[in-house]
Amino acid sequence: MRIFWQSFIDATASAAYMARLSEYLNAIAEPGTTVDVFGISPPDRHFGRLAEFRCAAIAIDNGLEAAAHGYDAVVIGHFQDPGLYELKSSVKIPVIGTGEVCMHYAARLGRRLALVTLDDVFQVWHYEQADLYGLGSRVRHVVGMNCEPSDFSAAFAGDSEARQRMLAGFTACAEPLVRDGADVVVPAGVLPGLLVGGEYGFKVLHAPVINTAAVTLKSAEMDARLQKINGIEVSRGPFCSLANEHAVEDFRNFVANGRGAPLFPSGT
Repeated sequence: MRIFWQSFIDATASAAYMARLSEYLNAIAEPGTTVDVFGISPPDRHFGRLAEFRCAAIAIDNGLEAAAHGYDAVVIGHFQDPGLYELKSSVKIPVIGTGEVCMHYAARLGRRLALVTLDDVFQVWHYEQADLYGLGSRVRHVVGMNCEPSDFSAAFAGDSEARQRMLAGFTACAEPLVRDGADVVVPAGVLPGLLVGGEYGFKVLHAPVINTAAVTLKSAEMDARLQKINGIEVSRGPFCSLANEHAVEDFRNFVANGRGAPLFPSGT
């Protein structure tokens, strides 16, 4: 099985993280499964809806390319899941959204969920995700660590002090949420998920902290296996009807070449 993992991180600027992620995913993958991790450049560096939209378009195009190259599943390795439904409607192989599968997994472990995200700017986005995935009443808390992806670089490069500092920062964000009633803590991102995933049985007080990297990979393996076993796929009714070849061609031409002629010609 071959899994295409789309990160929204720059593979060069965050080389230590990307190397650690690839190493970790392939180490925990089932025998016969390989995971290829790809980044985006420029990455999702200006937190906000427009940056997410740009990266979503690239991720969809890359997912189409991955399907054409024989991958068995595509992972949107970015918790906000931008472009998730659009990509599901574009390819026949399973498409796994990190946020979608991790929230649903966490909902099996406890009633009230707390999300710890990179930045407070994502709070509204995560609440919207929870509503979209039918978990709006379960996600009671979202808090940001208010850090940059580069802040994790030293920890993933082997600096134990940096790792402990980032873990302490994560715990400090999550502990008040658990004291306020959260049963499960979800790192709302693969970056913090991979950080806490290195701590076996990691908890904040009584609340388990899920490993978003592992949950996402195992969900991808399961979906790909089940499709091979019984042909199951996403609903092709109104939810995610399959785009025809002309829609796919138009989209890929747009990503490759831009909009073409400007709305207002130069000098007008």
